Amino acid sequence: MKDILYAPWRSEYVAGKEVDGCVFCHISQNAIEDETLHVLYRDEHCFMVMNRYPYTPGHFMIIPHMHTDKLEELPQETWLHMSDLAQKGVRLLKEGFGAHGVNIGMNLGRAGGAGIAEHIHMHLVPRWERDTNFITAIGENRVYSTDFEKIYQKIRGLVQKYIG
Repeated sequence: MKDILYAPWRSEYVAGKEVDGCVFCHISQNAIEDETLHVLYRDEHCFMVMNRYPYTPGHFMIIPHMHTDKLEELPQETWLHMSDLAQKGVRLLKEGFGAHGVNIGMNLGRAGGAGIAEHIHMHLVPRWERDTNFITAIGENRVYSTDFEKIYQKIRGLVQKYIG
């Protein structure tokens, strides 16, 4: 039997409203809800949004507006734009947010580990020296050590300087 990690402050986070269809298409099509949906940035090709199930504080994603599960079918212009945003996002996380390093990744398809396999997305995960501990390695849990909303507001405030 596994132990239970009690975290009552997460109830609002876990009980958020359900979306019919693709959650990323919902975010893409509802710019008026950007703050509620934790969108950091959007333009004609992509948007950047905080990950609702972050590996570390500040974990966000770059997502094309185009609904596809096939990277190989993404227009080159969109892919190059995502890459440009990734470079700027890494700078934001390192210089503005104080990360020591960043993991960048895409899990393509359910077999590739994608939690939302129907719409490709790129993860930017800030990392710090010694940011793993026993609870992650042995306890099969993650501890999010700071308030999600505060992190969102901080990164959102850095977007203008680092992303444009």
